Amino acid sequence: QVQLVESGGGLVQTGGSLSLSCAASARTAESNTMAWFRQAPGKEREFVAAIRWMSNSPFYGNSPAAGRFTIARDLAKNTVYLQMNRLKPGDTAVYYCAGGMGLNLMEITDYKFWGQGTQVTVSS
Repeated sequence: QVQLVESGGGLVQTGGSLSLSCAASARTAESNTMAWFRQAPGKEREFVAAIRWMSNSPFYGNSPAAGRFTIARDLAKNTVYLQMNRLKPGDTAVYYCAGGMGLNLMEITDYKFWGQGTQVTVSS
């Protein structure tokens, strides 16, 4: 079992920046890919970004945050980061870290391990 713990959420003004961290208890074959998802009130959880531990290649797909957010990982610390810049009120959500096998990077069902989530609130 892999434990994921997010940190770094908070309140920020429009145009500001925040950095989220996700510390993993281990790196396993079942969690070789790490991702960030977010869920706003009343909306479905949506994909933000993903990265594989070993390839270090970020993937953003058609995420609305592409171009403003950057995902990165630190192998030595078993930690994945999400740097969020030029934040907008529409970015307000609970942000979740997830670990999976990376077969379908944008699919929620592909991720077996989930953190508890961290709240990000962007004020206008």
